[in-house]
Amino acid sequence: MGKAEDQLMAWLQDAHATEEQAEAMLKATVSRIGNYPALKARTEQHLEETRRHAALIRGCIERRGGTTSALKDAGARMAGLGQALSGLFVGDEVMKASIASYAFEAMEIASYRVLISTAREVGDQETARVCAQILKEEEAMADWLEENMPVLTRNFLNGERAPDAALRT
Repeated sequence: MGKAEDQLMAWLQDAHATEEQAEAMLKATVSRIGNYPALKARTEQHLEETRRHAALIRGCIERRGGTTSALKDAGARMAGLGQALSGLFVGDEVMKASIASYAFEAMEIASYRVLISTAREVGDQETARVCAQILKEEEAMADWLEENMPVLTRNFLNGERAPDAALRT
């Protein structure tokens, strides 16, 4: 394998670990945002997408003759759990979780763009296609968060009982 192929494999393993981290964060967030049903529903949807993303990336890695990195995956899951647990100690957890999710989506978007370019560079059109499919879902989640952040913020500040009634679903 050449340098670009080696780098693609390393970045695919990173992407898989990132999806493992996202799953840990999203699972913990979903369990604690019951007062925000629309946000919870969208987060649950993205959790399922995230699980599928991990499987798709694993498939790309295996098709290329590699394996996921147990060390990277375990470290990422621990980091995700730590990030999620940090929300237990703040009164504005829903806002902190929304900000963290938006930032995480931005990082994933950039990573998938790099993966697409690298896969095309080495002639792996299937990996480029899979990463482009995942990229669309990451962008959709980031767009949803960006669009709904003002309403979520206003509702949080006003302490409404049904705080996300005006959120886009």
